[in-house]
Amino acid sequence: MSEIICHCFEVSREEIEKAIREKGLKTIEEVGENTNAGTGCGGCQEQIQEILDKINNQ
Repeated sequence: MSEIICHCFEVSREEIEKAIREKGLKTIEEVGENTNAGTGCGGCQEQIQEILDKINNQ
């Protein structure tokens, strides 16, 4: 079971990473448009940015 990053919409780390890799997402907003993560309370946006940085700066 993958860690839940966005508790508002129950979006997992695995779902976010998959969307970033498959769709070439670069911003928190793009992740939100594709997964809903970060579009509720916004509390997970810092974690989403860390995931984006990790994947896009490899």
